[in-house]
Amino acid sequence: MKREPSKQAPEAPGEPGEPGEPGRPGRRTAAPRLDRTQVAQTGLRLLNETGLEGLSLRRIAKELNVKAPALYWHFASKQALLDEMATAMTRELGDLADPVSGKASWEEWFAESLRQLRRTLLRYRDGAKVFSGTRLTTTEHAAGQERYLRMMTEAGFTVNAAARAFVTAFSYTIGFVIEEQAVQPFPDERAPGYDPAERAARMAAYPLAAQVSADLFTDYEARFEEGLRALLAGLRATVLAENTTTPGGQGAG
Repeated sequence: MKREPSKQAPEAPGEPGEPGEPGRPGRRTAAPRLDRTQVAQTGLRLLNETGLEGLSLRRIAKELNVKAPALYWHFASKQALLDEMATAMTRELGDLADPVSGKASWEEWFAESLRQLRRTLLRYRDGAKVFSGTRLTTTEHAAGQERYLRMMTEAGFTVNAAARAFVTAFSYTIGFVIEEQAVQPFPDERAPGYDPAERAARMAAYPLAAQVSADLFTDYEARFEEGLRALLAGLRATVLAENTTTPGGQGAG
């Protein structure tokens, strides 16, 4: 005997989850389409609620109303997600190659660029921790890096000295903001255990250590600027002095 072809069940009328209407065929609701940028932006938004420790692909999936495996298609691990989030943060930095003016000195460029980096990191809870140690997933930053290196070599730095100078300045800013955000997750919020008066009381047996309690854990803006001035003075006195180029393009000394 021949098997008769099975009859396909008629498609239910109406939208899924809604009453059907006569003569109106039902349609399946397509799953939301995701891309890496959308997931990274959602991660940055949730960061202010959860902090770095509480952020997970599962939490982001819940926010996007998808199953967690949908995100693993784009990101194999949390670190891969953090790399994409850091890349998104670099886009917020804008063009660091010339934040002041077209005729800014290298000192002005450094100072304003590091301020801009700090401001961007402070927009997000644990922003500096997210940014630290990540690998950027695109080459979008390379054009600005190229302009920076050209500006610095024109100012007298060798190209390698210019690169090392930026790494030093970058590391100072990241480290400073990590410590700042440990005490103040947000500018108007102070983490438990960092009250200057309580610290001074605990350190009463060590009068000099007690005296600096307020200075250590307050006024981060002023402290950052003070460190910035010291950094620039050090670059002028050491890196620039020891790694300048002659008109022929060769390093001096």
